[in-house]
Amino acid sequence: MKAKLYIITMFFVLITLPVFAGLVFADGSTTMSVDEIVKKANHISLYQGTSTKGRVHLTITDKQGRTRERTLNILRLDTGKQDRDQKYLTYFKAPADVRKMVFMVHKHAALDKDDDRWLYMPGLDLVKRIAASDKRTSFVGSDFLYEDISGRSIDEDTHELINTTEKYYIIKNVPKKPETVEFAYYTAHIDKKSFIPVKTGFYKKDGGLYRVMEAVKVENINARENGKEVVYPTVIQSRVQNLENGSRTEMTFSNIKYNLGLGDKIFTERYLRRPPRDVMR
Repeated sequence: MKAKLYIITMFFVLITLPVFAGLVFADGSTTMSVDEIVKKANHISLYQGTSTKGRVHLTITDKQGRTRERTLNILRLDTGKQDRDQKYLTYFKAPADVRKMVFMVHKHAALDKDDDRWLYMPGLDLVKRIAASDKRTSFVGSDFLYEDISGRSIDEDTHELINTTEKYYIIKNVPKKPETVEFAYYTAHIDKKSFIPVKTGFYKKDGGLYRVMEAVKVENINARENGKEVVYPTVIQSRVQNLENGSRTEMTFSNIKYNLGLGDKIFTERYLRRPPRDVMR
């Protein structure tokens, strides 16, 4: 099973689509092939620029309205071929019980190779490898899952374009190995202009909707790429709701910078205990 990220811009938005020829509608008009849609949406969501840095603030609210906060920095570096392997390093700044905790992912695009994940727990001075079987569990007590952080491969599901509206492509995604996940399928609403997945709903075997992820706010972030000025549409506010237990997590992404020229050595196990300043600042 492979993960593909969301940055964390989403860091946290899932999009998986199929490969078909160009679609033709009743009025004879044509649109992009589903293959073209998935490649563009996947790139916009996860691969803009060669690296990213930002500050993430999580607000976790339970069904009684009680809240907990999490603040963390995240670095992302693309490695290898375009839109393939990536590395992530997440450094927790607050609150005190998670401060200096570090989460690292080496994302592998090939489905025959599981992603590598490590979690450093400073209170125990312990580096823990996170098993592939744990990727559908809660990320540090939030409503995001470990797989949300590193994303889901477009090859892990079968896909069907079930509707097209004025604003969205609506895709139904069914896991090829249903025994490895807790959902039966999920739907994704893809914005036809920005190609950002703006809403993803997860369904149980009985057809009941139990989990919803939404991109609440998108901004254009200015950057430089290969010496030129560019603009990257980026999700800066998102939300996950667990409809079964009534909890939700709000995420705000700020201080975003792209194409930082990060070195690969930062994303190694030796830096989990002593992260570089690029992560802590």
